[in-house]
Amino acid sequence: MKDSPENLKQLRYDKAYMKMAEQWSTLSHCKRKQVGALIVKDRMIISDGYNGTPTGFENFCEDEEGYTKWYVLHAEANAILKVAGSTQSCEGATLYITLSPCKECSKLIHQAGIKRVVYLNAYKDISGLEFLKRAGVAVEHLILN
Repeated sequence: MKDSPENLKQLRYDKAYMKMAEQWSTLSHCKRKQVGALIVKDRMIISDGYNGTPTGFENFCEDEEGYTKWYVLHAEANAILKVAGSTQSCEGATLYITLSPCKECSKLIHQAGIKRVVYLNAYKDISGLEFLKRAGVAVEHLILN
């Protein structure tokens, strides 16, 4: 990325949105990982999400053995589902997420029309990122200073 005024301005916004996603992750009740996500379109936050159980379920993400329950929703899935229940559209939006998406969420991101994903930390399995790149979604690893 060149250091043009436009790129530097975008980087300032990227860092600010990512810091907000980090803050949002603290709302998660999950013990193993707390992940936050924001969906931004035309410099407006149109949705947010964090990983956790579905509405109406107990706020315990892990079972007695410490494994994540199968029905826990990932942060980006929660954010995309919020948009689906609104009058907004993810088409052309940017997703800011504190942990890069898994394979399943990458499919949702692509199908939702999100065109750019900015992530803070890489998930152990990078096949979700590889899928997004193959699908033409811009993927950027952001390092906060």
